[in-house]
Amino acid sequence: MQLKANWNYPTAIKFGAGRISELPTLCKELGISKPLIVTDPAFAKLPPLQNIQNILNAGGISAELFTDMKPNPVGRDVESGVNLYKAKNRDGVIALGGGSALDVGKAIALMVGQTHSLWDFEDVGDNWLKVNPKGIAPCIAIPTTAGTGSEVGRASVIVEEKEHRKVIIFHPGMLPPRVLADPELTFGLPPSLTAATGVDAFVHCFEAFCSPFYHPMAEGVGLQGMKLIHDHLPTAFREGSNLTARANMLTASMMGATAFQKGLGGVHALAHPIGAIFDTHHGLTNAVLLPYVIRKNESVIQEKCDAISRYLNLKNPSFSGFLDWVLQFREELKIPHTLKDLKIDSSRAEEIAKMAKADPSDGGNPKELSIADYREIFVNAVEGRL
Repeated sequence: MQLKANWNYPTAIKFGAGRISELPTLCKELGISKPLIVTDPAFAKLPPLQNIQNILNAGGISAELFTDMKPNPVGRDVESGVNLYKAKNRDGVIALGGGSALDVGKAIALMVGQTHSLWDFEDVGDNWLKVNPKGIAPCIAIPTTAGTGSEVGRASVIVEEKEHRKVIIFHPGMLPPRVLADPELTFGLPPSLTAATGVDAFVHCFEAFCSPFYHPMAEGVGLQGMKLIHDHLPTAFREGSNLTARANMLTASMMGATAFQKGLGGVHALAHPIGAIFDTHHGLTNAVLLPYVIRKNESVIQEKCDAISRYLNLKNPSFSGFLDWVLQFREELKIPHTLKDLKIDSSRAEEIAKMAKADPSDGGNPKELSIADYREIFVNAVEGRL
């Protein structure tokens, strides 16, 4: 299989092993000579970061490092990054890492030239029109996980701490004009995070495919993304340095984020408030919730699950066969079966349910879910009742 390519969908993507060496060229294409590298504290301690800094130095690019962020990033993380960007007179952003680092980097690039508050750009109505597009700094996105696909997204998810609420910040100009997708950068991802982020990508593809809105192109992308994850995630989980598996997972991650412009659904509607309140890993939360939401949506997604089952070549191409496979797949990847395993109880079920109903992802669920429905799903996921 050819593991190197240049894609222009949905943005300019340089894909392939070893392509991190092209980073100085990409900076120069965007007029960046003094970037702010935005990455998470964990990745900052790993050898690949020093290699990236060496590559930039050799290319005449003077970078500043920003790592002050939480796993579920909050507004002050973005504010701190903006302040450093301005203090150090930076002229662009390199967002490097998993979904959190990419989201923070994109949000910093958005905010360095704005006069409004970050929260004024929440993805509600026409808030995005308040953005001054000329104030958005150029951004290069470099994913080091295969999960959120934030590198090809037009939004960032940031926690508003006062209300313990995950807020989607959106503007079309947040789509990074360059993505450097080098699967070798994902080799160091531990098996547990490989599994959690990989199932997160599957959920993106699955919820997009089942969303009731009309977008056949997104459905096709989502279906093939599920196939790649079905075929390659177990190998990436077992063999962390398997280039073929890592490359296909990195591709599938971007496919999921491209597909979900069709919509997400109940899994994400619940995962957002759970993550905001309990500070859980987003991908792992999605992975735990998935079968419980599938069961709740059973009456309206049977044909969709039949189609997915046939495309994945499952032994039993039906709703029940698909759900059985999801459960087996999670077990193979050592994904916990319940939210209780994440140290979550049902004491805040009503609050979580109300927040889920208010989450933008609720509108993409294949059938309407009430607050009572969300409460039921949440409690079932805590207790392990399918």
